[in-house]
Amino acid sequence: MNNLDKTYTDLLKDILENGTRKGDRTGTGTISVFGRQIRHKMSDGFPLLTTKKMYMKGIITELIWFLRGDTSIEYLLKNDCNIWTGDAYKNYCNDKNTVGPLTMAQFIEEIKTNDEFAKKWGDLGPVYGKQWRDWTYLTREQKEDIDGIDELICGADMWDSIRYYRTFDQIANLIHDLKTNPDSRRLMVNAWNVGELDSMVLPPCHYGFQIYTRELSLEERVSILGDIQTNDNGYYEHSYAKLKCDEHNVPTRAISLMWNQRSVDTFLGLPFNIASYGLLLEIIAKVVNMVPDELIGNLGDVHLYSNHVEQATEQIGRELTKEERKKLYENEFTPGMEVKDDEWLESKLVTRNIPKRTREPYPLPKLGFNKSSGFFRELSDDLSLLNHLDISDFMVENYQSHSTIKAPLSN
Repeated sequence: MNNLDKTYTDLLKDILENGTRKGDRTGTGTISVFGRQIRHKMSDGFPLLTTKKMYMKGIITELIWFLRGDTSIEYLLKNDCNIWTGDAYKNYCNDKNTVGPLTMAQFIEEIKTNDEFAKKWGDLGPVYGKQWRDWTYLTREQKEDIDGIDELICGADMWDSIRYYRTFDQIANLIHDLKTNPDSRRLMVNAWNVGELDSMVLPPCHYGFQIYTRELSLEERVSILGDIQTNDNGYYEHSYAKLKCDEHNVPTRAISLMWNQRSVDTFLGLPFNIASYGLLLEIIAKVVNMVPDELIGNLGDVHLYSNHVEQATEQIGRELTKEERKKLYENEFTPGMEVKDDEWLESKLVTRNIPKRTREPYPLPKLGFNKSSGFFRELSDDLSLLNHLDISDFMVENYQSHSTIKAPLSN
C-alpha cells in the first residue's frame, strides 16, 4: 500500500493553502509552514516517491559519501552526483581571492582532474560525513590540563599547539550500542556541531537522527520465516517455531529511525531525504540483523521555493474527467474493445484500474541487496568496510513512477 505519496502531496497542498510568504538567504523567496511530520511503515515498501521519477542513483551515492566520512565533492562528481556542486561552486566564486572565476563546467572538470584544485575548492568543510564518522572534541581531562593557561601569555600559536583533540565515530558507536544495548534511549547521531558550523559551506538541514528498537513477537518472526509447519487446526507449536526461527537467524527485533530537519526544501530536497533515511535504516537493519519498522521525519521550516509552486501543483495532480479516462481506456486496448455505454464504461474503468487522477501513485518499490548477506555480517564487525559500499550493492525492484518534474535548485 502506498500512503507515502498521498502524505507527501498532502504536505504540498498544506504549504500552498496555509503557508506564509517569507524571504530566505538565497533571495528566491518561499511559502512556508512550521512543524510537520512524515511517517512511513517500511513494510509498505521502500519510501521512494512514485508521483515523479526519483534519481535513486544520486540518493545512494550521497548516503555512501556520508557513511565514508567524506566531505569533498570529488567523489560525488566522479559518480555523476551534483547535489552539492552548486554549494561548492558558490563558495569558490564568493572567495575574495578568486580572480576570473571558472564556469561551472570548468569548475567541475578541475575538481575531477586536478587534485590540488579539488583539495582546495572541492572540500565543503566538516559537513555530515565528518560529524557522523569523525566528530572532533576535547576531553574533560584534556580541558583540565589546560585550565588556567592564559592564551595571552602563551600566544595564539602556542595555545593552538597544546589543544589536543580526539575524534568520535558516531556510526560505529551506534552499531556497537545497537548490538549491546538495543533498548538504550541514547541511540543517536548528531550533525549539528555548533563549534564547527562556521567552517561548513552549508550548516546541516537534517541535523540528527535517533534509533528505536523493539522485540518482535514470535508470530512476527514466524511470518518472516514463512515456512513453519502447522497442525490440522492451523496452529504451530511455539517451542518448535522458536527453534526454527533461531536456526534460520530470523531477526528478534524491529528497528525504527526518526530524523530531525530544521529546513525542508519540500519539492526538491524532502523526497531525497525520505529515501535517503529509508536507505540508511535498511543498511543499519541489515548490519545488526533487525527488521526495518518505521521511518519518521520531524520537519521544522517546511517550505516551497516560489519558483517551485507550478511544479508542486503538477505533482499534486487533479481529477481526470470521464473523457480523459475513456481515452486512456481506448488507448490501452485493441479494436473490439470500443465503449458500449456509460454504465459499461464505468465498470471497465474500475476493473481495468484506469487512473482517476493525473499522477496517481503507483505501488512502492522494494529495496534489494546485491551483496551477499556475508558482506553485511563482515561489515557489522569491521566498519571500515563502509568505505567499500558501492552503488551496485543496492537495487530498487519494481519501481514505477510518473515522469520527472524539473525545478531549479536554490543555493
